[in-house]
Amino acid sequence: MKHHDLKIDQRWFNRIIMREKTAEIRLNDRDFQTGDTMRLKVEESGESAFCTITHVLTDVDGLYSDYAMISFRLGAGR
Repeated sequence: MKHHDLKIDQRWFNRIIMREKTAEIRLNDRDFQTGDTMRLKVEESGESAFCTITHVLTDVDGLYSDYAMISFRLGAGR
């Protein structure tokens, strides 16, 4: 398992904190895997949240081949 530090826009971060948003579509340049942890950080405010990746979806119609939809659970991680 790996840990990923990722930047995120404030508006999306707020929705994650309110548990309204539980997935992200990201460039899969880090080989995201189920069980990996990630820290989502807002550059402007310095706020951050830790999450655990619960599912990674790749290679489906409508999703570019080098992208992944990452589902996650808030509150886990380092």
